[in-house]
Amino acid sequence: MSAVEVLVVGAGPTGLAMAGQLAALGVRVRVVDRSVDRVHESRALAIQPRTLEVLASLGVADEMVAVGNRAVRLCLHARGRARSVPLFDLGLSGTAYPYLLFLSQAETERILGEHLAAVGLDIERGVELVGLDRAADGAVAMLRHGDGRAERVAARYVVGCDGAHSAVRHLAGIGFEGAAYPQTFVLADLEADGLDTGTAHVFLSERGMLFFFPLGHPSTWRLLVMRPPAEVVSPDAPVTLDEVQALADTYTAATVRLRSPVWMTNFRLHHRAATHYRAGPVFLAGDAAHIHSPAGAQGMNTGIQDAANLGWKLAHALRGGATSTLLDTYETERAPVGRMVLRFSDRAFTVATSTNPAVRFARTRIAPALIPVVLASRFVRASAFRTVSQLGISYRNSPLSVDGPRPSRTGPRPGDRLPNAPLPEGGTLHRLTATPRWHLLLCGPPPAWSSGETVTLSQQYSDRLDVHWLTEPDASEAATAAHALRQLGLAPGSSGLYLIRPDGHIGYRSAGTDMTGLVTYLQRWLRSPLP
Repeated sequence: MSAVEVLVVGAGPTGLAMAGQLAALGVRVRVVDRSVDRVHESRALAIQPRTLEVLASLGVADEMVAVGNRAVRLCLHARGRARSVPLFDLGLSGTAYPYLLFLSQAETERILGEHLAAVGLDIERGVELVGLDRAADGAVAMLRHGDGRAERVAARYVVGCDGAHSAVRHLAGIGFEGAAYPQTFVLADLEADGLDTGTAHVFLSERGMLFFFPLGHPSTWRLLVMRPPAEVVSPDAPVTLDEVQALADTYTAATVRLRSPVWMTNFRLHHRAATHYRAGPVFLAGDAAHIHSPAGAQGMNTGIQDAANLGWKLAHALRGGATSTLLDTYETERAPVGRMVLRFSDRAFTVATSTNPAVRFARTRIAPALIPVVLASRFVRASAFRTVSQLGISYRNSPLSVDGPRPSRTGPRPGDRLPNAPLPEGGTLHRLTATPRWHLLLCGPPPAWSSGETVTLSQQYSDRLDVHWLTEPDASEAATAAHALRQLGLAPGSSGLYLIRPDGHIGYRSAGTDMTGLVTYLQRWLRSPLP
């Protein structure tokens, strides 16, 4: 029987991101997937800013941006008229990625897979999980290889990233509650003549919506359309180009011609959530834990955020650098996010597909006139963008989120994501804290901090903690320093400290220079200081 620290089941974007996080933290990990090859279709096609921030720590975000498409306009088509409106041309501060990136899932998996290969981690394809038993110090997984060979693997932890039909979830006995939507949809990657490129197009009608999303690869366009409610089609039934053209004609008045399909399929949508994200040494992430409609481009992004939250916690538990309760915070923090995404996507889906006369009237008459007016406001666009971008996701109610004495009334709170800002000496807050370790930001005039106290702290937690001083240098750089401090809610000349978790969220903060609360926090959530 072979042994591994973490067995990741499923090599989609969530599983690949999970493996990348674990490998970066020195964890011995295996990744298996029953499919013999990665996907070559678009499937998930949009990457949110927060996801790019997370993937930047693996060094893959820049390549994704280089090959992706930053579409910044939306064209609404209704009743023979087209209205083009800006989306995310906002120049938002606080993130290096102020846009929604259109990128085929095939490209996302390729880039993540090449990253794993570069760090010496192979993806074992054609390998299926067929059995899972709990052991005294972990789990024992039964794997079946493509050649029929059986293998028993002892793992300290097993992470199910194996999708909606998760074998890990089933074998762990975790429920999956929810239902399927009654509608049948068609997805296609193809070419479409008659559309302005570099723009997302939405055709509104009483029967629903037709979407064209700019991809670039493997085809120029991704089409998404709902079949008529009375049309009962098996998801496994083949799809022809003539069928898709006929559907498109009912929305576009035959103004768009489709050709050269790379991939076409029928599919049904579900809204379901796992009853638990953990069963002992077994964890769920991504579609194995939650599935919903593609509204708002949340699915793949939520899965990658699951991986970012769980990866460092597993590494800490394996290295003895955490208390056993740290792993419990994964479900505490991520399950509410999964439920929120389900509610959001379900409401958006209902608006897009409802046959209720009032909703149909609003969709075809009110929305085309109202949306351009509303989106003309930069404030509204920024608020909407923050809702879908996942930049605003917070874990304020987590036991990991603690305020120390006299915390600032402004700026990010414990549980919030650390905002980005340029630093006087060059770089940014996110680059400073990019490595998957704890980062302590000491803010204020250098004389305020006891060098002996900070050196002792650095030495005690040298394997997990980096200490940084955010000070106010000479006058020529004072404005940059003041901006970074304002992002943290601190006025120039004041002192405070922020402890940043390995996933970029704030764990602890306090005003002044007293480190008593910080030391207590570290002793609670990490192991005792090294001798």
